[in-house]
Amino acid sequence: MIWDHPPNSFHKLVEEQRQAGALLLDLTSTNPTEVFDDYPHAEIRQALAKVEDFTYRPDPFGSKQARQAIADWYARRGIPVSPEQLALTASTSEAYALLFKLLSNPGDEVLVPTPSYPLFEYLARLESIEIVPYRLRYDGSWFIDFASLQAAISQRTRAVVVVNPNNPTGSFLKDDETATLLDIAQEHNLPVIADEVFMDYSFDGAGDRKRTLIGCGRALSFSLGGLSKSAGMPQMKLAWIVVNGDARIRADVRSRLELLLDTYLPVATPVQNALGDLLEIGDGIARRISRRMERNRAALDDILRGSPIHTLHAAGGWSAILQLPNLRTEDAWMADFVTQQHVLVQPGYFFDMPSEPYAVVSLLTPEDVFAEGIERLRKAIPA
Repeated sequence: MIWDHPPNSFHKLVEEQRQAGALLLDLTSTNPTEVFDDYPHAEIRQALAKVEDFTYRPDPFGSKQARQAIADWYARRGIPVSPEQLALTASTSEAYALLFKLLSNPGDEVLVPTPSYPLFEYLARLESIEIVPYRLRYDGSWFIDFASLQAAISQRTRAVVVVNPNNPTGSFLKDDETATLLDIAQEHNLPVIADEVFMDYSFDGAGDRKRTLIGCGRALSFSLGGLSKSAGMPQMKLAWIVVNGDARIRADVRSRLELLLDTYLPVATPVQNALGDLLEIGDGIARRISRRMERNRAALDDILRGSPIHTLHAAGGWSAILQLPNLRTEDAWMADFVTQQHVLVQPGYFFDMPSEPYAVVSLLTPEDVFAEGIERLRKAIPA
């Protein structure tokens, strides 16, 4: 049963330490409203205060004003999007749920990458469908194992999910990977769901990368974005789907998607009416996030230089994966970090890493906390 989900041993250990009064340095937080002391609460309040019209004018796809604001946001990034391609949802999780409803029936399958988000299984099971994993491989950088993807396709497969850049690997699709992915999608008539919420967060020197599937018309695809990551505003509860592909196919999809959206009408009027201002404020938050990520990445490299802990290559995203010495199990390392070093990180198995031991840390962590936490991790492991 999906609801039968007792706490795992790591969660129990963390709670025991907290109840005993241990002060843990948390290197896992990805909530911008908590990790920035200068978070722009006043600016957001002012944006909402400017909203004078609270008349409810439901539109299944979201108001034209809000969709135009998102199209303008993409235009500032050199990505042409028509408001007619857009549909608003309350979150990317809801966008997944709607697309799973749109594309599949109970018992069907959707392909998802591993390592990646741990939420796919729950979202799929809530829609009575199954997830089938395909592998990302690492040889100094991450890449899609297309043999694994091809082997995962069955008669029940209805869509392929990509996360671009991936969380937690930080890997972008490359141009040749994108071409191969779309060839496979076209051959098997499979839509691609591209989670692009971390699109703006790439590192200097990241090399060959495909930021978005928007503009790729060879196969039907859906690009997901939202305020939570793109603007650092998880509390505002607004996300979007961009429908990509041949215009005739988009029109058919739009008519069917309209029925689903009209059933839920999920996005509140005030946030839609304030969206233009919120996205501009969000551009500033995103710049703060990027600066912190760069500084924490630099600190990570400096602190771990010469250490047995190895940082895996990433091209973007909000996380860093640390490969730990294969001297103990992942659970043993996690227990030592929590009980002896009082540092909280995420174990690699949370993200279905293919082997162990790994730890995943958030680059959004306040810089002093991050540096101190990484120093403690280094001291915990003998040279």
